[in-house]
Amino acid sequence: MLIREEDTVTDDLTDFADVLAANDTYAKNFELAGLLPRAARGLAIVTCMDSRIEPLDMLGLSPGDAKIIRNAGARVTEDVLRTLALATHLLGVDRIMVVAHTNCKMASASREEVIDIVEVASGIDVRSLDFQLIADQHETLGIDVQKIRSWPFLPADVAIGGFIYDVDTGRVTHAV
Repeated sequence: MLIREEDTVTDDLTDFADVLAANDTYAKNFELAGLLPRAARGLAIVTCMDSRIEPLDMLGLSPGDAKIIRNAGARVTEDVLRTLALATHLLGVDRIMVVAHTNCKMASASREEVIDIVEVASGIDVRSLDFQLIADQHETLGIDVQKIRSWPFLPADVAIGGFIYDVDTGRVTHAV
C-alpha cells in the first residue's frame, strides 16, 4: 500500500503534554513491575466508562486484583463476552460483576438526543450507530447478566452478578 504525504498524520503531542508529564512522574515511582497478568482476586468487573467510577477503590481492590472492562453504559457486548471468555480461561477470573451506576447518561438520554448532540458537534451522520441506550436500567442489567450466564464459552462454575453503584454515596448494591 502506497502512503502519500498528504495522507500522513502529524504527531502533535501538545494536546497530550499534561498527561505525558504526569506519566513521567508516575514512571519514576513505578512499583507494579513484575505484577502477574492473572486476576489475583479472580474478579472481572464490567462497568461504565464514567469517570466518577473508580472500580478498584470502590471494591477495596489493588492493581492486579481484577480485570476491568469499561464501556458506555456497562453494556455486555460481543466484545465484552469475548474478553470474559479469555479472562476466565487464561487470566484466573472465576467471578464476574456487571456494575451499572446511578445518573448514567446512557440511561437518561433518548436516541434522538444523542444523535442530535453528536451530529451538531461533529457534523457526522450517526443514525446508523447503535448506542445501546438503556430505557430501564434494572431490566437491562438483568438482560446483560443473563447474556453472560448463557454464554457457552465460559466455565459453568463462574459466579456472575449484577450491581448498581451509586455515584452520590459510593455504595454498591446487588441488583441481579
